Amino acid sequence: MTTGTAESTIGREAAVAALLREALADPETAWSLGSFGAIAEFMRDPGEAFEPLSDGRLGLATERGAVALTPIPGLRPVAYETAIGSGWNHAVALCLPEADCAMSGRGVVTELGPDRAAARSGDRDAILFDLGLGLRAVDVCVRATDPEALACLRAGAGRPLFEPGNPIGPALVAMGPHRVFVARIGRVEVFAPIPPADGASPEGPHTHVLPKLLKAGRTHAATTPIPDGFVPCGAIHPAHPYKDMTGRRIPFLHGRHEAFQRLLDTWGDPELVAAKRAAEAGRDPETGSGARDRFVQGARRAAEAQAAYLRGETVPEAGATEPDEDRGHA
Repeated sequence: MTTGTAESTIGREAAVAALLREALADPETAWSLGSFGAIAEFMRDPGEAFEPLSDGRLGLATERGAVALTPIPGLRPVAYETAIGSGWNHAVALCLPEADCAMSGRGVVTELGPDRAAARSGDRDAILFDLGLGLRAVDVCVRATDPEALACLRAGAGRPLFEPGNPIGPALVAMGPHRVFVARIGRVEVFAPIPPADGASPEGPHTHVLPKLLKAGRTHAATTPIPDGFVPCGAIHPAHPYKDMTGRRIPFLHGRHEAFQRLLDTWGDPELVAAKRAAEAGRDPETGSGARDRFVQGARRAAEAQAAYLRGETVPEAGATEPDEDRGHA
């Protein structure tokens, strides 16, 4: 490695670390970690008490959950926007090269022992179980100390979670274990209770495991423009200009829009950013083929949707809330 290349690598790693620190400091930014069909989300309220991690990892913990980040060489943030209905979603995907993202890939429930890497020191004697979902870039785990919960988890160990007769699945809601999603770049932990199947997601840290989506075997939604050769392990979800963290509509906030445009210029795919800027200037963006053309057209549609908001137009709502395919709806 030449000196110039080394300096460039060091500078990029410092910029990535700065991005993560700034996002952690902002209570209006949410985090997710997971895969298509299984995702953990962490967020906190302004003014909510939190503690920084004491072991050198980037992150923080509240009474409801925690995020602990271990950025490694090769971590690539990818800022993007995806058009949806009359609006758009945005995020900064945290990606690793395909060769570097793999986790255990276990296919059966497996007891892993005390969770020594827990975000909070008080949780490090609790027992961690991999639920054996066989995902590429994330291990979906639960953590427990209650004797009855441990007995149930051990009774189902060595078998697929969704196998008929496995006692774990039907007992998870009542058991209420901590959920721990682990990737090469870190982990998200959720301490809040699991809502019943017909209940609403809590307005705070929570998880989704959706068997129908898991069967697709994807690492991310088809609409998410992840660069070839990379896999998203998690994402930063900066404050959105027209909706809150739950997807409910709010008055358009220009400052939030401008803040994400700066992230897009810094961390976005240059071709897609150029296509969007061309659309904003009234020019037709250059198109490619296949998925690439779909992403370019998505950038154009996002620009058109944003233009309506920036002109102060009244944009009809699709519903009470708007889904985000890169978060709870995976």
